[in-house]
Amino acid sequence: NSGRIKKQWFTTYQRGSTLMGDKTDKNTIAWLAQPEEHDYPAAQSYLNLLYDDAHCAKLVRKLHAAPMSAFKAKDILRASGLSPLGMSNAHVERDLKKIQSGTALSPLLLVRQEGQRTVVADGYHRLCAVYSFDEDASIPCKIV
Repeated sequence: NSGRIKKQWFTTYQRGSTLMGDKTDKNTIAWLAQPEEHDYPAAQSYLNLLYDDAHCAKLVRKLHAAPMSAFKAKDILRASGLSPLGMSNAHVERDLKKIQSGTALSPLLLVRQEGQRTVVADGYHRLCAVYSFDEDASIPCKIV
């Protein structure tokens, strides 16, 4: 294995229901089986603003090893305390176009802070795009 992530469909979510859809359906969200490798350094860059280098490196190692989970877009936003960005944001618009075209998105990377807000270490724009598409959509993620 070359270490590259296979472009597999983790899941698709059919808008307005809990049924899994077909990846070609216009009302579905396609997801990769695992976060893309470049998502981990992006998460580390953000986490370095919150934690010292040693703790940050430990969190990223844990994220690599964490199993996949899934939570609703609205619940992730509530747990994070973040406000959703609108369609006027270029990154959100780009990710929404990916959703509409059936292009698979990379799962989110999340960090729990005991007694505090959940940190969206990577994937905030994807989260906002999914939320604008369907706030009840289930989003695959790794969470530590």
